[in-house]
Amino acid sequence: MTRTATAERTPAQMIDARIKELGDWRGDTLSRLRELIRQAEPKVVEEWKWRGVPVWYHDGMLCTGETYKDAVKVTFANGAALDDPAGLFNSSLEGSTRRAIDFRQGDKINAKAFKALVREAVALNAFRAQAGAKKKK
Repeated sequence: MTRTATAERTPAQMIDARIKELGDWRGDTLSRLRELIRQAEPKVVEEWKWRGVPVWYHDGMLCTGETYKDAVKVTFANGAALDDPAGLFNSSLEGSTRRAIDFRQGDKINAKAFKALVREAVALNAFRAQAGAKKKK
């Protein structure tokens, strides 16, 4: 893809193209996760960063959706601050800020728990944005 072609496409279109390009379980998984993110927060903003990574924002970064040969990794920017009663986080557990979920071929997605994490991330970002706005006054 040329630089001009990329500049003319919206982030949503580039994510659509990436899902289609994958053409396998990874594309299906990324598509389903994207759908769940949008259901959890209809006002989410999609971006395309770092040469091909879908990123979802609402009052700050929520999560990324990276694809690898053997996994689709959803990394929550502030995952360490989120409650995860369903135990979805299974990667990047040693860090003090981020947490990730690696989905592998054949894994079932716990839609209810995943959407709860997204909603919690949205609430955390909104709280932090509001606290930051109060500090500036």
